Amino acid sequence: MRIRDLREDADLTQNRIAELLNIKQNTYSQYENGQRQIPIDALIKLAKFYNTSVDYILGLTNIQKPYPPK
Repeated sequence: MRIRDLREDADLTQNRIAELLNIKQNTYSQYENGQRQIPIDALIKLAKFYNTSVDYILGLTNIQKPYPPK
């Protein structure tokens, strides 16, 4: 997963992203470290926040641009 890279590229803290997701910082840290699976709703929220696709976050594509709306 690329959530750590996206967060660091945006110069954001784990606390800031945890606030966005309404979770504790240590829970978000576990997402970044692969110790806990990120829920789909949080994954979608992060994709929208970073203006990218869920596939990019999951490493299924290297195209960072989001999909065009249908």
